[in-house]
Amino acid sequence: MKAIGYIRVSTQGQAEDGVSMDAQEAKVRAWAELNGADQVVIFKDEGVSGKRSDNRPGLQAALDVSEKGDALVVYSLSRLSRSTKDTLALSDLLQKREIDLVSLSEKIDTTTAAGKMVFRLLAVLSEFERDQISDRTRAALQYKRANGQKTGGDVPFGYRARSGRLIENEKEQEAVKKILALRRKGKSLRDICQALEAAGHRRKSGSTQWAPTTVLRICEREAKSHTD
Repeated sequence: MKAIGYIRVSTQGQAEDGVSMDAQEAKVRAWAELNGADQVVIFKDEGVSGKRSDNRPGLQAALDVSEKGDALVVYSLSRLSRSTKDTLALSDLLQKREIDLVSLSEKIDTTTAAGKMVFRLLAVLSEFERDQISDRTRAALQYKRANGQKTGGDVPFGYRARSGRLIENEKEQEAVKKILALRRKGKSLRDICQALEAAGHRRKSGSTQWAPTTVLRICEREAKSHTD
């Protein structure tokens, strides 16, 4: 096992009054010796905030050299990151690469069974956070659709966009109503296409050629809009 030590202070005052770089390194080396690490490599970020991981060259270098079976050792999780989101993302990355995480202050050590449990809890929290974001996004899109606002992508057939809102396109709405009426009568998608072409209805592209898949999407979209 190789111990990859990562140490950080964000300000000179923290280096003097808090846990200094030297003190952090001593703790990391003590853990490595106690746990029989074959090699100890130390990476440092001095005077760098812990809010983000992508702007810390020391941390990025530590992650780059870490391999399966190694242990990333930090004095505390606050040295690894000040952001819960970033901490969870880093723990997810380490888990995928089968690299252990050791945080000495919180006594998190995934080289042990108890530590692995904590590590998995972090992964569960990460998944929970992603699910919450997904739920919030879905709710926001539903609210926008309910209020006639465009939610990204192409403007759907039957509508036009104005100032971020969807407004009915009267000409295209005639075709939509025809599609739905014929579908209610049990007409096939191909029959509906032929009826649209015979009546001269144009698609968004201006083409008078209609495809069954296009008609089906319009039917499904209209059915969904009446159930939302």
